[in-house]
Order: sequence, then C-alpha cells, then structure tokens
Amino acid sequence: MNILIADKLSDKAVAALKDLGAAVRVEPSLGADDLPDAIGNADILVVRSTKVTAAAIDAGNALSLIIRAGAGVNTIDLAHASSRGIHVANCPGKNSDAVAELAMGLIVAVDRRIAEQAADLKSGKWDKKGYGKAPGLKGRTLGIVGYGSIGKGLAARAKAFGMPVIAWSRSLTPEKAAEEGLGYCASPKDLAAQADIVSLHLAAAPETKGMVNAEFLAAMKDGAILVNTSRGEIVDRDALMGAIDSKGLRVALDVYVDEPAAADSTFNDTELASKIVGTHHVGASTDQASEAIADETVRIVRTYMESGKPANQVNAQGKSPAPFGLVVRHYNRVGVLAGVLDALREADVNVEEMENAIFSGGTAAVCSLKLDQKPSDEALKNITTNLDVIQASLTD
Repeated sequence: MNILIADKLSDKAVAALKDLGAAVRVEPSLGADDLPDAIGNADILVVRSTKVTAAAIDAGNALSLIIRAGAGVNTIDLAHASSRGIHVANCPGKNSDAVAELAMGLIVAVDRRIAEQAADLKSGKWDKKGYGKAPGLKGRTLGIVGYGSIGKGLAARAKAFGMPVIAWSRSLTPEKAAEEGLGYCASPKDLAAQADIVSLHLAAAPETKGMVNAEFLAAMKDGAILVNTSRGEIVDRDALMGAIDSKGLRVALDVYVDEPAAADSTFNDTELASKIVGTHHVGASTDQASEAIADETVRIVRTYMESGKPANQVNAQGKSPAPFGLVVRHYNRVGVLAGVLDALREADVNVEEMENAIFSGGTAAVCSLKLDQKPSDEALKNITTNLDVIQASLTD
C-alpha cells in the first residue's frame, strides 16, 4: 500500500507506517495546487493543513483513503471524496488539551495585556501604572460556545481559576449541564448576553459560518473578551471590527478567514491584527498533540489495512434510507452470495447495505441486506432455489 504524507508527521509515525509494510512518501512542502501532480499512485493521503481539492481527488487514481491528521475536515472536499467512494477519516480529540491550553492562555493574555506589555518592554517602555489595571478572572463568567472535548477541557481549566462557566451546544441539555456543573444557555445569543468572556469551539459547517455576527456581538457586554481558537469562518470579520470599536470588545484569535497557505509567510489582514491579541493558528500544535495525532493516524491506517474500513470515518452514511430489508440464512460456501446478488440484479433491485456474519463452527452464515425496493416473489424464489440458501425473508 502506497502512502503520501503531504504535511509534517513525526518520524516515529513514519517508521510505524513502514513497519506495517507500506511504501511511504513524505513531502511536507506540498500545497493544494501541488497535490494533483504529486499524488501519483498513492492509496492513502495524509494531510494536516494542506487542502485537498476535487482536482487532487480526481488525480488520485488509486486513492481510497484520505486522513486528516487533526480534527476538522473542512479543508477536504468531502462531497467529492464521497462521490468517488473514497473514505475520509480524522483524529478527533487528540489535540483537545492543546487547544484548551491555548484558549485559556489567550484569556489570561487579554485580561492582563501580556502581549502589549511584552512589546512595550522590548521597545524600552515601562508602564507599571497603566498595565497594573486589570479586571482579573476569578468570579467572572466564561461562556463556552460548543461543548465538545475542547470546550470541556477549557471548562475544567477555567474552574481552576475560580470562574463560573456557562455553555451552549446543540447537544447540551439543562440536565447534562447540571451534571457538568455548568450554567445552561438556550441559545448562543443568551450566552453572549451573560458572559464576561466568550470562547468559541465549533466545527466549520454551513450552519456555523458567520454565527458570531453583528447580532451576537451586540448582545455581548461592553468590554467583554472574545476568544476564537476554532475556525475563522465562524466570526463575521467586519462585524467584529465594528464591535471592537463600538463596544470596546477585547479579542484574541488563533484562526482567521483566508489564512495564509502553509508555505506562505505573509499575513495580509494587518488591520485586524492591530486590534487583537493574535496567534498563528497553533492551537493544536504542541509536541504532545502532534505525537497523539501521529499515533492515531497509524491506528487508522492499521485498521484500514486489516479490515478495509478505517477508524474514525467521517463520510460514511449514518443509516441507509433503503426501505426494505432482506435476511438470507445460508451455508458458508463459495458463490452463495454471488447468486443472491445476481438474482437481485436481474430484478433491478439495488443493494445499499450488506453485512454477512458467520456462525460459530463456520458451517452457516446470515447475510443482512438493505434494498432500494421490494423484490418480487419471483426474485425471492430465484434466491431460495439455491440449495445452499437455508431461508430468505423480508424485514420491515
């Protein structure tokens, strides 16, 4: 199996992939425009920040699996990969601590104006009186938008600072919030109105794009802190600029709209940068997180090589909409299922899901199929005329 790693991955992980018997190419300097020409005969593509376009997917004639060595998969054309029957997998939760640590660090940095103090000190300016004024964090309410593994990690750290925590998430209920020791918010806007500090932890999706808009920002308290370590597209950049000026919002960002490519060293939105505390999309970039992600990447590949199904697949259909089920109990012999499928094909019935399980002893098996239409009595008769078929029955 041929693997192309188009971003940095630890030497330990590369060695582990080779130990699995894979031929591994490591080309960390590749960009989105380079991938179509570089992908070659790769069966598996591993990326971190490099975008995977439809052109790259089409160029990979042998490509069957794309692994995002991280959590978010918004840099991969999922719809096109799915249309080509290519698995896409990710490494969720492996960088949660790293991102939560940076989010907490940015909160402290904004509250105590650490970046500004450091810049003044380097330029020879001393202003103890000016910088000695800070609200402090103990007793101030942190609002977490998106309560997944990163949000939970941040909540634990904030509580250690003596901060009450409130949260909103699509999956969060008042009962779950109470169990977690959180204040429950019915909507993002409700959270914005109550929190002294808002931290965003949402995946990039059509429904989250621009969620932090003028209305959300208007609901925030004057002088509140906003931190985004998730995705730049979640925040309306122009509305944010306006709120910084009109409401005195203090902002820390690790992510931005239209970030520079991996090989680009120029950040163009200096107008925004001049008004915030900013980092370079490094939330997930600690040695600990990188090693955990590398280990998970190896596990995904190993699982795929052993079973044909990768761990952590993100583009598998959750449940087939096929309305009809067919259960075939049969003897475990060569060609039985081929006969079943031939009979369904002749009846113009499409199989949308199929699972075959062997009974102990290996003599018999049962195959469960999901079908797009109900097979006729004649099609069922054609299946059961096979002497190796014990029984074929339709299910609801």
